[in-house]
Amino acid sequence: MTDVSSALEYWPSPPPWGWTADDLDRLPAEGPNGEPDFFEHVELIDGALVFMSPRKRFHQRMVRLLTEALDDQAPEELAAVDQMDVKLGHRMRPCPDVSVVAARAAADDERTFYTPAEVRLVVEVVSPESEDRDRKTKPFRYAEAGIPHFWRVESKDGRPVVYVHELDPATGVYGLTGIHHGHLTVPVPFPIDIDLDA
Repeated sequence: MTDVSSALEYWPSPPPWGWTADDLDRLPAEGPNGEPDFFEHVELIDGALVFMSPRKRFHQRMVRLLTEALDDQAPEELAAVDQMDVKLGHRMRPCPDVSVVAARAAADDERTFYTPAEVRLVVEVVSPESEDRDRKTKPFRYAEAGIPHFWRVESKDGRPVVYVHELDPATGVYGLTGIHHGHLTVPVPFPIDIDLDA
């Protein structure tokens, strides 16, 4: 078994100027010890590489439910995608759990990220290790980039609770517009009706 000091010897060092959003497209396919898909689930948050931990079944179930429901109900010019990066800036490239983006952008199979102008809604399903990022850092950065809608999904006694936020154009920050248990019905960014307990 490789100890930490020898593993760090093979760890990819950041460039002298630090990690940038474009560096994520140039990371190696394998990890420092030949692990396949090592960098598949990594995001860049304020210039730091953040590795996402294994997801619980609740997380996977909510991502699937929301992606399918949003894609089914979206108008033809929009599409729902999951686990795709949004490049918010030079050192900020998070990977929302679900996004609603321009259909033209979603149809481009060569894309590795979307731009804020192409994104109408981002959804983060909170995990214990991502609480701080999903509740504070990411919403602030999404709002700063001008993404009009943000949802945060949390588990309460094993059932989903969706916190719906909308960008206030006057202040440039998100305002909470509703907390949804069991059923989610909202008129924006398009009419949406989702049975959360399905």
